[in-house]
Amino acid sequence: MADFKTFLKRKNIEFSAKRYGIDALGAMAQGLFCSLLIGTIIKTFGAQLNVPILVDIGSYAMAVSGPAMAVAIGRALQADPMVLYSLAAVGWAANAEGGAGGPLAVLLIAIVAAECGKMVSKETKVDILVTPAVTILIGVALAKWIAPPIGTAAQAFGLVIDSATKLQPFWMGIAVSVLVGIALTLPISSAAICAVLGLTGLAGGAAVAGCCAQMVGFAVMSFRENKWGGLVSQGLGTSMLQMPNIVRNPRVWIAPIVTSAITGPVATCVFHLEMNGAPINSGMGTCGLCGPIGVWTGWLAPSEAAIERGAQALAPTGMDWLGLVLVSIVLPAVICPILNELCRKAGWVKDGDLTLS
Repeated sequence: MADFKTFLKRKNIEFSAKRYGIDALGAMAQGLFCSLLIGTIIKTFGAQLNVPILVDIGSYAMAVSGPAMAVAIGRALQADPMVLYSLAAVGWAANAEGGAGGPLAVLLIAIVAAECGKMVSKETKVDILVTPAVTILIGVALAKWIAPPIGTAAQAFGLVIDSATKLQPFWMGIAVSVLVGIALTLPISSAAICAVLGLTGLAGGAAVAGCCAQMVGFAVMSFRENKWGGLVSQGLGTSMLQMPNIVRNPRVWIAPIVTSAITGPVATCVFHLEMNGAPINSGMGTCGLCGPIGVWTGWLAPSEAAIERGAQALAPTGMDWLGLVLVSIVLPAVICPILNELCRKAGWVKDGDLTLS
C-alpha cells in the first residue's frame, strides 16, 4: 500500500474533493464556455444580423464542446501533454454518447481516462504509443459503456427539477435560485452544474435570477469599499471574489442569499422568466452578461436541451424585457444594499467586511 501511495504521489494523482469537485469541475465549465456557450452567442448574433460566416463560426465552436471540456479537465488534473491531447477523442466520445447528460459524462470519464493515462505516461520506451492508446481506449470504452445511462439519469433529474418548478413555481423558484446562486459564489462551478443538469425553462430562469442576485448584489452593496473596480469585477466577473470575506464573516452573505430568495419567485411567478438558451447560461449570472444573453438567445433560438422540454422560439414582448432587466439587474441592485444596511445596523456587518483583497 505504501508503494502504491508513493507511485500515486510520483504521478501527481490525488484523490480529493478539491481536485475533482472544484478544480476539474471549474475547468470543465471554462471549456464549455469557450466552445458551446461562446459558439451559441456568436451563432445567434450571426443569425440575427444575417451574417452566415458568424453562424458557421459559432457552429464550429459548439461542435467541439466535448473535446474542449475534456482537455480543460486534463489540464486541471495536470496531465502530461500526451495524455492531455488524447483527451480530445475521449471528450468527443463521452459528450456524443452522453446525450443530454454529455457534460456530466465528460466530467466523470475524462477524470478516469486522464488519471489512467497519467499512470502509464513515461513508463515505457514507446510512450508515444502506450500513453495515448491507454487514455483513448479506456476513455472511449467507458463512454460507450456508462455515458448513455449517465445521460439518461442526468436528463431525468433535470426533468424532475423542471417539472417541480412548473408545479411549484414559488417554492422551487426560491430553492433553485438560492442553491444555484450559492454555488456560483462558492469555489465550485454553478455553470457546470447547470450544464450537467440541462437546467432550462422556468428552473433555468430561477437559476439566472439567483446568480444575478449574488453578482449584482455583492457588486452594488460593496461599492463603498471597492468603488468602480469592484463593481465591474464582481458584477461582470464573479462574486467568488468575496469568498475570503465570507469565510471571515459569513453574515456578509445574508443579503445576497435573501435577495436571491426574493428574485427567484419573482422570476418564476410574476414574469414567468424562462432561460431556454444553452443550459450553462443558467449558472453564469451577469458574468459577461451570459445569463441575460442566454435568456435572449432562448427567446429567438432555443437550445436543443430546451426544445426537448417543449420550448419554442418566440418574439419577446415588453413584459418579457421588463422582467429580464428587473430580475437580472434592477431588483438585486436595489434589494441587496437595503438588506445589507439592515445587517449593518444590526451590527452583523461592519465597514471593511466587504473589501476585496
